[in-house]
Amino acid sequence: MIEERFDAIVIGAGMAGNAAALTMAKRGMKVLQLERGEYSGSKNVQGAILYADMLEKLIPDFREDAPLERHLVEQRFWMMDDRSHVGLHYCSDEFNEQRPNRYTIIRAQFDKWFSSKVREAGATVLCETTVTELAQDAKGKVVGVRTDRGGGEIHADVVVLAEGVNGLLGTRAGLRERPKPDKVALAVKEMHFLQRETIEERFNLEGDEGVVIEAAGTISRGMTGMGFIYANKECISLGIGCLVADFQRTGETPYGLLDRFKRHPSVARLIKGSEVKEYSAHLIPEGGYKAIPQLYGEGWVVVGDAAQLNNAIHREGSNLAMTSGRIAAEAISQVRSRRAPMSAENLALYKKMLDDSFVIKDLKKYKDMPKLMHTNSQNFFLTYPQLVSRAMQNFVRVDGTPKTEKEKVTLKSFVNARSWIGLFGDAFRLARAWR
Repeated sequence: MIEERFDAIVIGAGMAGNAAALTMAKRGMKVLQLERGEYSGSKNVQGAILYADMLEKLIPDFREDAPLERHLVEQRFWMMDDRSHVGLHYCSDEFNEQRPNRYTIIRAQFDKWFSSKVREAGATVLCETTVTELAQDAKGKVVGVRTDRGGGEIHADVVVLAEGVNGLLGTRAGLRERPKPDKVALAVKEMHFLQRETIEERFNLEGDEGVVIEAAGTISRGMTGMGFIYANKECISLGIGCLVADFQRTGETPYGLLDRFKRHPSVARLIKGSEVKEYSAHLIPEGGYKAIPQLYGEGWVVVGDAAQLNNAIHREGSNLAMTSGRIAAEAISQVRSRRAPMSAENLALYKKMLDDSFVIKDLKKYKDMPKLMHTNSQNFFLTYPQLVSRAMQNFVRVDGTPKTEKEKVTLKSFVNARSWIGLFGDAFRLARAWR
């Protein structure tokens, strides 16, 4: 058991935890990072998107040795019904820049590399160690942790909670509520392995170029959710996620949704002949700005998914996690430099700095969007995709039927009273939420 005292203990070695531990260690603080997995990333086999700007603030030369997959030059959005999709593509050669903006990564590899940088900076990293509870003094201030290694408490001036969206330490200690089912999504993902040349041919890529496809529609069976496809070097990350509350309400299963998504004609041709080697499930915060809990207190701060910091509208999570971890560490370092106690009053600096960043500004801007999407999921994820597909089918099919008759059929579909009124109502509410 560790007997020494630390300036800070970081619980978790994901994006937020690594960013926090690295930042504090680089500033000369004595940091202990605890991770329950065999190594950082061992529990996370998912592919993901990395935003370069946020990582550059932590490791400016990360491109030299980070395990990056492909730099993204194209974004595709699909609106799907059961047998077709209507797509919007954006592809730019400007993304073939010397220092690309976004990359696909495989978290199991990337997190392990990220953790190695934390160790190089001087932090003590202990894996295969589960924190069982936060240690608090008689006044409720967090003074350290207890672990499954036994032997008493490990003490620190401050504890950084980077334990993920469903972390129980904060809730057990009464520092925050457990996220409700309508504020959390469950995503499942598979890794489909193919020859590199096959992936490049099917996605129309050259060299290390990459593409991301995000899909919505009937694939989520009327529930609030999206599918996603990432092209890596020698594998394709494919998955789908929906609100936990919707899974409870409908009785649908995550794997059932994933299986239907894979068998959709638009998807099946991309993964044909692939070998599935990995399957994972991951909880994602979806409550937005209004679901953010108390971010700091007496001797503690919370970062990343544990703080509900996920921009569901723009599908951004890792960049918010890294940024919140870095900002929390910078705030703690400032408090320490003043030789001030890690009290709630002083740690409020973290929230002030976070409020001034793009993280909270973006989440606050779209604060009403999650509620709109959740309460109108049948329209956004079932009715409208079907109507759009029907309209496109009538527009492009040439079968001898006069165009005027086709237009009448299309218009009749949209002028259904509930669909028409609902469409305008949802468009108005969407515009207001987007302001």
